[in-house]
Amino acid sequence: MSQILLTIATFLAACIRMATPLTLAGLGEAFSERTGVMNLGVEAIMLCGAFSSFIVTFWTGNVYWGMLCGMLAGMIISGIHAILCIKCKANQTIVGLALNFFALGLTSFLFLIVFGQSTILPQCKTVPNFEFPVLGKIPLLGKAFFTHNIFVYLMYLLVFIFLFIYKKTEWGVIFTAVGEHPSAADTAGINVFRIRYLACMVNGLLGGLAGSYFTLAQLGFFMEDITAGKGYIALVTVILGRRNPLGILCSALLIGLADAVQFQLQTMNIPIPSQAFSILPYIAAVFVLLFSAGKSSDPSALGIPYERDNR
Repeated sequence: MSQILLTIATFLAACIRMATPLTLAGLGEAFSERTGVMNLGVEAIMLCGAFSSFIVTFWTGNVYWGMLCGMLAGMIISGIHAILCIKCKANQTIVGLALNFFALGLTSFLFLIVFGQSTILPQCKTVPNFEFPVLGKIPLLGKAFFTHNIFVYLMYLLVFIFLFIYKKTEWGVIFTAVGEHPSAADTAGINVFRIRYLACMVNGLLGGLAGSYFTLAQLGFFMEDITAGKGYIALVTVILGRRNPLGILCSALLIGLADAVQFQLQTMNIPIPSQAFSILPYIAAVFVLLFSAGKSSDPSALGIPYERDNR
């Protein structure tokens, strides 16, 4: 029985590890969408965050400097999106997709410039796992939920912070008002543009942190297209979770479950190509999208540039 419980705890822990970058990026994107700015460039934010965190950690040997630089890189990419979509009023969908292609080419090019062609990927330090005081001692749940790294504990904290902001503070009302009725919010004295820029910066910060997770917690190295479409899956968690922090976390855990299953299947020496197992998380993402079809409640002004003179 103890072996079965240990296996369950290990599997749950794997689900949480897989769900962490999706939740972090999903929280940031949901925050941005609540104010009316849709950024499909989450993949670009995560890619640049992953590259910047890796290169800084590789040079300095300090993972926390790497995390900070990963967040900064994400904010820069999100800032470009914000300027083009808020100030220049460009199409938010097209700008986001263009940034994804740009980031993929940019990070691959810079990695090649710095390290050249090599069959051996350079390694960097990774953040350690540690048991959370008291909570880590809880049977089964302690090992599953409270023996992780700082990224996971930040994810827990951010879920509750965003819940508190949305439900208990005036800021939550302001963000919702800007996304639902920007002209009414403007009339009430709220600076719509400032709120949207702020939301985009938060989106970039959390997306960059999510990208840093791949290099500083999961892998310890960088390679081309390291995020492998996880930015798009993070968008799925936002849709399925209806921009609610707990909903996003649960959606990410569901997809993380599929990810954990595919890794487990690959270790069982089943005579099936590994690529067949690798697509499981993406199949799960498609299914959850199908089940959520028609149930989304998008902010009224989502994706629509605000023009103050056309109120």
